Amino acid sequence: MAARKRARRKTGSPRYGRAASKRVASAMRRRKKGTLKSGRGGKGGTVKSRKQAIAIGLSEARKKGAKVPRKRGAGKRSTRKRRT
Repeated sequence: MAARKRARRKTGSPRYGRAASKRVASAMRRRKKGTLKSGRGGKGGTVKSRKQAIAIGLSEARKKGAKVPRKRGAGKRSTRKRRT
């Protein structure tokens, strides 16, 4: 059996700042009350999902300049010319 190496995270500053966790907590409270809306300007429907509430809280924290890691995902795609 081969020994597995575990990837360790650097010790030091945490990934998320205190302001970010406050924003997420606030979003969770608003979700529980039923006042958290999705979409631009809150024109979407009421948020029911816990994961969506967390994502909204982190997004708000990012906009305010709190310490939050960048979004995971595809990022910017390179544009290719399509054949016609």
